[in-house]
Amino acid sequence: MKTKILILSAAALGMMSTAALAEDGAITGAAGGAVTGAIVGGPVGAAVGGVVGLAAGAALDPPPQRVVTYVEQQPLQQSVVIEQPLVVGKPIPRDVVLMPVPEDTRYSYAVVNNQRVIVDPRTHTVVRIMQ
Repeated sequence: MKTKILILSAAALGMMSTAALAEDGAITGAAGGAVTGAIVGGPVGAAVGGVVGLAAGAALDPPPQRVVTYVEQQPLQQSVVIEQPLVVGKPIPRDVVLMPVPEDTRYSYAVVNNQRVIVDPRTHTVVRIMQ
């Protein structure tokens, strides 16, 4: 029974709009983690899941507009080709060279598969794909 509830909860969370998740990643992450944790581990699971979800949600907060503008204004460098698709929230290979964003050291960028991507330099996780 717990497995069915967990699967249904995961499916419901998966159907949430990505725009809604991007708007308030930390709160959504905390709430989703708490719900999943409560189903699996009761009250203690809710507390642990909330903390883990908060950390995951906060890590994917969208970059400020000044970072986006900076990346858009940089000369286009040679693109690195990777076989995996670019997905916000997923890491890119560690061998991709990242260019720092001087205005905000929490972000770096690279040109991958002919697209500019803003990346968390600590984890190489994609935070935004530029169009």
